Amino acid sequence: MSHNTFGHLFRVTTWGESHGPALGCVVDGCPPGLRFSEDGLQHWMDKRKPGQSRFVTQRREDDKVKVLSGVMREESGELVTTGTPVSMLIENTDQRSKDYSEIARRYRPGHADYTYDVKYGIRDYRGGGRSSARETAARVAAGGLARLVVPNMIVRAALVQIGDRKIDRGNWDWSQVDANPFFCPDAKMVPVWEDYLDTIRKAGSSVGAVIEVVAENVPAGLGAPIYAKLDQDICANLMSINAVKGVEIGNGFGAAEISGEENADEMRIGPDGKPVFLSNNAGGILGGISTGQPIVARFAVKPTSSILNDRRSVDADGNEVDVRTKGRHDPCVGIRAVPIGEAMVACALADHYLRDRGQTGRLD
Repeated sequence: MSHNTFGHLFRVTTWGESHGPALGCVVDGCPPGLRFSEDGLQHWMDKRKPGQSRFVTQRREDDKVKVLSGVMREESGELVTTGTPVSMLIENTDQRSKDYSEIARRYRPGHADYTYDVKYGIRDYRGGGRSSARETAARVAAGGLARLVVPNMIVRAALVQIGDRKIDRGNWDWSQVDANPFFCPDAKMVPVWEDYLDTIRKAGSSVGAVIEVVAENVPAGLGAPIYAKLDQDICANLMSINAVKGVEIGNGFGAAEISGEENADEMRIGPDGKPVFLSNNAGGILGGISTGQPIVARFAVKPTSSILNDRRSVDADGNEVDVRTKGRHDPCVGIRAVPIGEAMVACALADHYLRDRGQTGRLD
C-alpha cells in the first residue's frame, strides 16, 4: 500500500494498523535545533486518546509516544532535533480483535471494507486496519513537532457543531475548550450536547460534527500559486483524516450566499504603516498565499458507521446480509478529531514555512 506520506520538505510518513502491535510515524525534513520535552509532546497525544469520557470510544489506550531517533538529550533533559529523521512509536495495548470476527467477510455500510477489498484483494477487518481513526495518533505526534517549526505560531481548534446542534458564536471562549469533554468554546452548549449524545449513544447510533481550526501568528507570504496553494494543502491534509467529508476555508460555502461587497476583505493602513484587513472572509489566505491574518479552516466529520443497529449489506461471497458492528466505538468521532485537525494544519504550515524559507530566504 503506497501513499502513506504527506508534505514536501516537512514530510510525514505514518505506519501501523488499528489492531497491530504498534503504530507510528517518521518525520523527515524536521529542522535541527528544535527543543521539546516528552511531556510537551504527550500533551497533544492526551487530547486525542480514547476513553476519556462516555462520549467517545471506551478503548483504553495510554497513547504514550516514544521518540526513537532524530534527537539528542541535553543536560536539561530536553530533547533537541538533529536534522535526521525523527521516528516515533505508539504501542497498541487494548486491542480486541475478536469483536470483529463476525464481519471478517461482511462489508460494513459506510466503511472502507468494500473499497479496500476490491482494490487490494485483502482487507484488515480488525477495526479497519489503516482506515481506522486509530491511525491518526501518529499524525498528532507529528503535529507536536510541526508546531515548533513556525516561530510563535499558535494552532488551536474547537468543536462548533454536533449533529444539527450548533454553538452560539457570540459565546465563543477559547478558555472553555479544554474545560469540557467536547472541546466546545460555548459553555452553554455543553449540557445540550451531553443530553443529545447520551440519547444517540443509548440508541446504539452515531452522529457527525464540524470542527473549526484557527492558526494565529502565521507570517504573510506562505504558499504559492498555482499548484502549491496554502489552502489547497490545508484542505488536502484535513480531507485525508478518516471520516472527513467536507472542508472549507474562511467563510467557505457561505461566500456563495453574499455579494462581492460583503465578501471582499477591505483594507486600510495601520499605525505601523502596514496594511490592516477589516474582515477575514478569506480565512487568512488570498491567491493561495497567507495574508498574515489568522488561518481559519473548518471540516465536517460524518457519523461513524460502526453502530449497533442492523444495516443492510453484502458479504465477500455475494450474499445479502445484515451487519451490526460490535466493539467499542465513538458515538461522535468528530470529538477526537479536534486535536487531529490541529495537527494536520500545523503540519501544512510547517511544510510551507520551510518551502518559503528555501525559496525566498526569509526567516520570519
